Amino acid sequence: MVKELTTDAKPEIIYPDSDGQPMADNTKQFRWIVTIKENLEIVFAEVADVFVAGDFLWYPIQGNNKIRIRL
Repeated sequence: MVKELTTDAKPEIIYPDSDGQPMADNTKQFRWIVTIKENLEIVFAEVADVFVAGDFLWYPIQGNNKIRIRL
């Protein structure tokens, strides 16, 4: 009798760091994004639990790389 080996290993889920879309549609939008991001970094520089980023993909459901929000 041959016993089949089974594993509980789940395939590794890849969370892409880019969706291939541009951050802004034009230079004016890009400047505003950078200005807001940089100023938020200054405002929250002394707050350890605040992370400021631009052009960032957030995956709100662990294990699901299809649902994402672009910040």
